[in-house]
Amino acid sequence: MKFMKLGSRPDTFYTTEAVRSVSCEVSSDLIIQVKGSRYLLHKFPLLSKCLRLQKLYAESPESTSELQLIKLHGFPGGVEAFELCAKFCYGITITLSAFNIVSIRCAAEYLQMTEDVEKGNLIYKVEVFLNSYILQGWRDSIVTLQTTKAFPSLSEEVGVTGRCIEAVASRVSAHPDKVGRAHSCYSSNGTESHRHKDKDKGWWGENLAELEIDLYWRVMEAIKSGGKVPPHLIGDALRAYASRWLPNLGKAMDAEGEGDDDGEVDSRNRLILESIVSLLPAEKGAVSCSFLLKLLKAANVLKASVSSKKELGTRAGLQLDEATVADILLPRCCENGTRHDVDTVLAMLEEFVWRGPSPPRVDVEFQEMRRSSSASHTSNLKVAKLVDRFLQEIGKDANLPMSKFISIAEAVPNFARLNHDDLYKAIDAYLKEHPELSKGERKRLWQILDCKKLSVEACMHAAQNERLPLRVVVQVLFFEQARASMAGGQLPNNMKVLLEGQPTPSKAKTSFSTLPPEDQWSASGIKSPKSSVSTLKMKLAEDHDRVAKPSKMPSKPKSIFSKLWPISTSGSPKN
Repeated sequence: MKFMKLGSRPDTFYTTEAVRSVSCEVSSDLIIQVKGSRYLLHKFPLLSKCLRLQKLYAESPESTSELQLIKLHGFPGGVEAFELCAKFCYGITITLSAFNIVSIRCAAEYLQMTEDVEKGNLIYKVEVFLNSYILQGWRDSIVTLQTTKAFPSLSEEVGVTGRCIEAVASRVSAHPDKVGRAHSCYSSNGTESHRHKDKDKGWWGENLAELEIDLYWRVMEAIKSGGKVPPHLIGDALRAYASRWLPNLGKAMDAEGEGDDDGEVDSRNRLILESIVSLLPAEKGAVSCSFLLKLLKAANVLKASVSSKKELGTRAGLQLDEATVADILLPRCCENGTRHDVDTVLAMLEEFVWRGPSPPRVDVEFQEMRRSSSASHTSNLKVAKLVDRFLQEIGKDANLPMSKFISIAEAVPNFARLNHDDLYKAIDAYLKEHPELSKGERKRLWQILDCKKLSVEACMHAAQNERLPLRVVVQVLFFEQARASMAGGQLPNNMKVLLEGQPTPSKAKTSFSTLPPEDQWSASGIKSPKSSVSTLKMKLAEDHDRVAKPSKMPSKPKSIFSKLWPISTSGSPKN
């Protein structure tokens, strides 16, 4: 930290509880009142250096007493700053540092202690120290910038705020990887005494996080406009600032979306969040998708502006392949409706898939090609898996409309889902939570599932699932039979047992029981194999004409179905 002493006389200012005076052989002839304090002083040393005091003295009515009273209303820096200015006028030594230089500079400006009044006046000497020492140091510049908050208008008027911002931004731009690692301390005569490292906060992003949002925003804008700091370092600095001022950002904040009851706190946090959003680098990957989604969760809770939420959603959508299910479980922003903000997730998904506005033509092949080229295949597979796991979570919401569930499921390109097991789990979870769905609605829901992409375990579960329409069960069995035939093999033991209506051998259960817990199939709502086959046999005859001829089945469906269930020429099932 840098210090400077002005003046040559020792401090001879004496104070009492109500009146303060300076030790001098000449009697006091002037009273200066600052707030609740009065100072017994002398006209000559003060009026010779302070143009404002000259004007006030000339305008004040003449007093019958020997002492003239001058009141200084709204004095910047209060009594502490005035005492320093008065000491300078008397030639008493004063000490300048980054902590008091702004208040002294503003006080000198208020008193009009310029060079026009007297050469070598206080404003000149403070400016010399400010430019030659304070603005040359990293920590001193930041400390000085922080102190301008006490006098925002006057600090702007005298140019202290702008120069501090420029000094900080220029040092970061010159050495973005090193600045803030160390700072210098200076003795009272202005010479460097020692240099040491700041062990607690050794990076410029953490140092700047001490600033309040209005000053921080201006500094970061200046750094960005310089174009010399890598985007990822700017992103790291924004994350450090968010951690400092929005400490609950990394937590769930509130799963139900209920914000803080303190409106003033919410308003401040909302301003901080929206300012951080406006500072995000344009480059993709400058900040992580997880950080963007944490900001988005906070934006929902704090009821941030629509533009801020849209900006976060767009940026997060471009990096959606980095997200986890917990990241995209966004809290709702209103009291009624679904538990999670599914509309924003759908918008992010569309942003990831399309990478821009949709083409004017409605050509399926063209759209699929455009989707395929919009992101790497691996990223698409990750997002498809992410969406299906997300659907499993939101499917448990009783207030989630089926239309939103289907919209999110269908937003994933067909080529991105190599396996439909997770999608099947999601649909089953939704049906379990919404038993009131009509037959038509259930049919529409199951249309998004491709039975050909189900694993053997999923097929086994589906064939015994009470919540599946008969048509879907038959399709599952049919495609499993077709898959086995094309492979030149036989149906798995589980499927054979199901079709024969016999108890499942323990050996057939082995492969399923060894699956990870999250991939195992719930037995809730599943019939026994025997009862499932009985139901199929009873309804197969009446539905045979409809079910046995789907558009994508092989050319000889009847011969295949005859292997599954022997059917008599009269159309009734054989028992």
